[in-house]
Amino acid sequence: MNFKLLKQPRLTEKTWTQKEMGNQITFMVDVGANKIEIKKTVEDIFKVTVLGVNTINMQGKVKRMGRFVGRRPAWKKAIVTLKEGDRIEYFEGA
Repeated sequence: MNFKLLKQPRLTEKTWTQKEMGNQITFMVDVGANKIEIKKTVEDIFKVTVLGVNTINMQGKVKRMGRFVGRRPAWKKAIVTLKEGDRIEYFEGA
């Protein structure tokens, strides 16, 4: 079980809708993580049953500061579908 695999939860309006309607939780994960590792880590840490994991590689945005152009880092997003009735308590109070 690798605790560094899950970096942080993604809390946006879209992820709240997914949580309420489809029992899905969204995490920012390590770029080198695969679906099997993400599934095992979420099940071990939160003691829930994971039905599926979808991953998306997000490209970093190009940003400007005056005449200088920079780029934000790329990151990976994982959408985890939980079994009906399972909840992650971390998100209930937010």
